[in-house]
Amino acid sequence: MGRRARLGLVLCLAALWAGGLAAADEEGNQDESLESKSLSAEDQVKDHSTGTRVVAGQIFLESGKSDSQSEDEENFHSQEEEKGNSLEELNSLETSNLLNKDLEETEIQSPVLTAIGGTADGEPCHFPFLFMEKEYAECTADGREDGRLWCATTYDYKKDQKWGFCETEEQSNKRRQMQEAEDVYQTGMKILNESSKKAQKKEAYQYLLKAADMNHTKAMEKVSYALLFGDYLKQNIQSSKELFEKLTEEGSPKGQMALGFLYASGLGVNSSQAKALVYYTFGALGGNLIAHMILGYRYWAGIGVLQSCESALTHYRLVANHVASDISLTGGTVVQRIRLADEVENPGMASGMLEEDLIQYYQFLAEKGDVQAQVGLGQLHLHGGRGVEQNHQRAFEYFNQAANAGNSHAMAFLGKMYSEGSDVVPQSNETALQYFKKAADMGNPVGQSGLGMAYLYGRGVPVNYELALKYFQKAAEQGWVDGQLQLGSMYYNGIGVKRDYKQALKYFNLASQGGHILAFYNLAQMHATGTGVMRSCHTAVELFKNVCERGRWSERLMTAYNSYKDGDSNSAVVQYLLLAEQGYEVAQSNAAFILDQKEASIVGENETYPRALLHWNRAASQGYTVARIKLGDYHFYGFGTDVDYETAFIHYRLASEQQHSAQAMFNLGYMHEKGLGIKQDIHLAKRFYDMAAEASPDAQVPVFLALCKLGVIYSLQYVREINIRELFSHIDMDQLLGPEWDLYLMTIIALLLGTIIAYRQRQHQAIPRPAGLRPAVPQQEPPPEHQPPQ
Repeated sequence: MGRRARLGLVLCLAALWAGGLAAADEEGNQDESLESKSLSAEDQVKDHSTGTRVVAGQIFLESGKSDSQSEDEENFHSQEEEKGNSLEELNSLETSNLLNKDLEETEIQSPVLTAIGGTADGEPCHFPFLFMEKEYAECTADGREDGRLWCATTYDYKKDQKWGFCETEEQSNKRRQMQEAEDVYQTGMKILNESSKKAQKKEAYQYLLKAADMNHTKAMEKVSYALLFGDYLKQNIQSSKELFEKLTEEGSPKGQMALGFLYASGLGVNSSQAKALVYYTFGALGGNLIAHMILGYRYWAGIGVLQSCESALTHYRLVANHVASDISLTGGTVVQRIRLADEVENPGMASGMLEEDLIQYYQFLAEKGDVQAQVGLGQLHLHGGRGVEQNHQRAFEYFNQAANAGNSHAMAFLGKMYSEGSDVVPQSNETALQYFKKAADMGNPVGQSGLGMAYLYGRGVPVNYELALKYFQKAAEQGWVDGQLQLGSMYYNGIGVKRDYKQALKYFNLASQGGHILAFYNLAQMHATGTGVMRSCHTAVELFKNVCERGRWSERLMTAYNSYKDGDSNSAVVQYLLLAEQGYEVAQSNAAFILDQKEASIVGENETYPRALLHWNRAASQGYTVARIKLGDYHFYGFGTDVDYETAFIHYRLASEQQHSAQAMFNLGYMHEKGLGIKQDIHLAKRFYDMAAEASPDAQVPVFLALCKLGVIYSLQYVREINIRELFSHIDMDQLLGPEWDLYLMTIIALLLGTIIAYRQRQHQAIPRPAGLRPAVPQQEPPPEHQPPQ
């Protein structure tokens, strides 16, 4: 009995191990869409094996450690490794003994497949079997026009004619239907991925719609998101909700996350934060990265859950690990954060987008041989952003033209393109090295950094840490972020130099100031683990959040912006709401702005201001000044809430003290002037008006008018408070003007009266007579020479 129990335990462990590998393989083969990306259960708990030290951008074996590493650390690691090795050896010995002992007596058999119908109904299939001079190790549809799978129950089918079906007719029909759906889905995806034209993408979604009607899971996921956002299909929240519910029943993490979003935002369903949290949790357990990101933000901000920095850190770190692994060493694509409110308030302010006319002007300059224009356009097309789509072919052409003209920057970027490789540029370490050397010889920091990478990893040259360090230092001194990042990594890992966490921290900070995602990631890891710095959960979460917001789903920001510019506010607001759930402050403020302007018809009129208030509040908590002022306005005027002057005053004061907002200072001055939410104080009102004028030149005119008004009010108030009769009773005229003051006063009055009488008389003399009393003057004819010609 004990032997059987042990055997059962061993078999269970083996099955779990095999199942884990199978799950990981299956998950790895799943496509990763823009809407969502999932991690396998293994990836969620995965850590690097003992014997490696990892920092984003570099993975080095411990055997490559610097000799200068401290002996205490080596002893500690060696002791830990010995303990781990001894435990592993003991476990492996026990397992092998159990397997060897028990498997000698027990034969493990795979499940037996039984024939259905045919000439051998109920008999076990025989594998392999011989049919038409060919051996089959599994069921086949060969020899049948209906495509139904069958097997032979003896080795030689021709000799014995013993056979049966491997599936029922219902199972066969279902399998063929799913195969047909898969073919339709793949056709649609091929058109979608290979085309950039809107008409062709719409055609692709018709194929996906057909596959979704055939219950193809991935097609349903694609179609449901397209219906939710209005991407190439007409927006239909109700239809998308039904598909999400169907996907959720099938256990789809994408469906669970999306259904959670609908309940969180109240789209198509009654809003329920409790249900939203449940669905988000199930989606995260299924490995959905967006669900993890949403939960990270909710735990960080305390939305629907108790605020927990450590829980937020867990979710954000998991997503950040995946984002960092997808980022190339160039730093990734540019994330455009355009605020709709700022565009409306300041139409002339640059939003970061390049106008089409300006792009065409640069293209004209590039065609005429302007090297700077060629390099600039090459970089724009390489990374994308500012209204320019990523296009490696165009980038390669522009860099090539500039490099042929002798531009070192273009040479260096060509080296980067060859080093990383793409569909357009084949990966070639030798070609990359040539370009890097040319650029580095000309003192270009990008080329120096690329050459350092080549020596660090041995790409086209032998590994040489000293030369790598030398070139990274040269690039870092010129402020190039790649050089700073790699220099920090070398100090962090002790590669070619003595390990120095303070130096690593210094260079990671410098690279992060240049916006490098991997620098943010490395800093987050250091703060999360307390490596080289005091451990700070709050700082780590903020840095990991920054990394997570650079993931591929950030492209949705530009899609939403383009939808808004095209006049589709409903599509834009849904996209912004999902991004707002993920914690994007710019999405929260943009969603609130669209709701505030009442441009989204999918939201009921009574719900517009309360929802806008919610998202203004979330954006304000992340430090957006306009959102904080909007909160004050909503409480001041009673939009979406009751009129509350005290709360409005608090929000204005926060915006004034924390962000030094001129608008907030002006509003505080007005509230002090009127005594709204605070005791009336004209002196404080003037002080805040003056502060507003100092904070912004734009506030000087309204402040001048407000101060004029305040002066009049102050004068009237002063006069009102003075008792005139009492004032005159205290005045001694004899002492002030002398004993004859009454004579002086009478003389002055007489002179004034005489002046007025004289002025009136002059006016009467100057009055002309009426026209009818004047003598008539005979009209004379003009002389003949002045008469006009006939």
